[in-house]
Amino acid sequence: MKKTFGVIGLGRFGFYVAKTLAELGAEVIAIDSSEDRVREIADFVTQTYILDAMDERALKESGINNCDIVIVSIGQNVEANLIVVMILIELGVKEIIAKAVTPLHGKLLEKMGVARVVYPERDMAVRVAHSLLVKNVLEEIPLTAKYGIYEVSVPSEFVGKSLKELHLRRRFNLNVLAIRRDGDLLVNPTSEDIIKKGDILLLLGETEGIVKLPQD
Repeated sequence: MKKTFGVIGLGRFGFYVAKTLAELGAEVIAIDSSEDRVREIADFVTQTYILDAMDERALKESGINNCDIVIVSIGQNVEANLIVVMILIELGVKEIIAKAVTPLHGKLLEKMGVARVVYPERDMAVRVAHSLLVKNVLEEIPLTAKYGIYEVSVPSEFVGKSLKELHLRRRFNLNVLAIRRDGDLLVNPTSEDIIKKGDILLLLGETEGIVKLPQD
């Protein structure tokens, strides 16, 4: 059975979250007070509503409380963001993900019981900074301020060596989760697996370790 998502607030972050979820086959209810924003997303998602999300009655009538997960993407208006989260909790929404603009805002959301707090601007800034420092990083999923999951194209120095010879955990505090090779994914590789040219490593560990990796 498909998961149903609600996205409240269709700024840049909310729009692309809703569009991506829909393109991946999920059912998406998109809500915003702006008619223009709703019209822009309408062709991609399952249902759209033009309403003030702080209106509890209107929000309930949209059926948002039946969604498996609701993403609150209201940006700079922190008060509106918190009020909408509170309404969703009272409506019994199972899981809420909310956008935060400051660490204090994020802490308030966590104390309210939000399942996950995201900081889109901060995370994007971190990714850009890392991409400038480490050319081999192809993709990054931040987990905490210090840890993340990284897709890294192998430097030429690694080619022809086994994972055992590279000592990535000891040298860089990085764990190899998988090797992507010719479109296939080798999950949980052994210490004897040899790195080949063109391989991509899926690494879990500290950002500091990623920055220290050899560069081509």
